[in-house]
Amino acid sequence: MGGPPVDAGRMSDAVPRSFVAVDDPAPTVRRVTLDRPEKRNAMHGPLRRQLLNAIRAAAADPAVRVVIVRGAGKDFCAGYDLAPSPEEKYADPGGGPGRFQREVVDGWLSLSTLAVPVIAQVHGNCLAGGSELAASCDLVYVAEDARIGYPAVRFGVPDLQFHTWLMGARRAMEAVLTGDAMSGPEAVAAGYANRAFPAAALDDEVLRVALRIADLPPEIVELNKRTVHRALEAMGMHAAVRAGTETSALAATTGAFTAFMDAAGEKVTAALDARDTRFGDGRTAAASRA
Repeated sequence: MGGPPVDAGRMSDAVPRSFVAVDDPAPTVRRVTLDRPEKRNAMHGPLRRQLLNAIRAAAADPAVRVVIVRGAGKDFCAGYDLAPSPEEKYADPGGGPGRFQREVVDGWLSLSTLAVPVIAQVHGNCLAGGSELAASCDLVYVAEDARIGYPAVRFGVPDLQFHTWLMGARRAMEAVLTGDAMSGPEAVAAGYANRAFPAAALDDEVLRVALRIADLPPEIVELNKRTVHRALEAMGMHAAVRAGTETSALAATTGAFTAFMDAAGEKVTAALDARDTRFGDGRTAAASRA
C-alpha cells in the first residue's frame, strides 16, 4: 500500500476525531480511507457514519466521477468493534429490536443509489462488517494476499447477507456455515471480487480502473450502474437481504450470541481467541501478521 493519506479536514484535538481521510488521487477520482489503523479499521458508530457521509459527499460533488474506498494501515477493515465506548455505539437510539442491523443494512444498500460508481480497494483483512462494506460497493478489487470472510457466523448471523447473491448457493452456504476466509484469488473465483492484484500494485491498478470509468460520460455511467442494481432489485436481492436482517436480529437473542458478547464485553481478545483459535484464522491470524 502507499503511504498514509492526508486528510486536509483533520480536526484538532479540541473536537471529535475524524476516522476517515479523504484525498483526490486524480481530478475526477475521490478516495475515502477508513482511518482507524490502530484498531485495524474496526468499525464503530462514528467511523461508519463518517464513512457514509464522506462517500455521499463525494458522490454529490460534480467534479467526482468515481469513488474509491480503502483502509489505512495493515487492513481494509477487520469487522465491527465489539467493545465500543458508550459514546461510540453503533446504532442511533430508538427504533426497537434490530435497529442496529436495519441501520447498517440501510447504509450499505444506499451505496447502490449513488450516481457514481464506488470501488472497494481491499487489502489485508476484510472481515465481517468489512466484507459487508466491500460487498456493497459496485466493484471490488483485492490484494492477492487479502483475507475476506465472515468469522462472526460462528456466534451469530450476518447483518447484510450478500453471500448468495454474489457467490451462488453452494459457495455461499459454505461461507456462512464455516466462517472461513478466502484469499484474494479465491474471492475472485467465488464471484465476490472482480480481480486480484499483487498488494504492492493494488493502489495503481485500482486507480487505473477508476480512470477508465471516469473517462466515460458520467450520465451514461450512472445509467449503466442503475441497470445492474435495478436488475438485482427485480430479482429480489433487496427483499432477501432485508429478510435476512430480521434473522440477524433474532440471532442476537440466542444464548450463543449473548454468551459471546458477554465474554467480549469483559475481554475482547480472549473472546475472539476462543472463537477462532481452533480454526486458525480470524483475529488469531490477524495477530500473527502484525
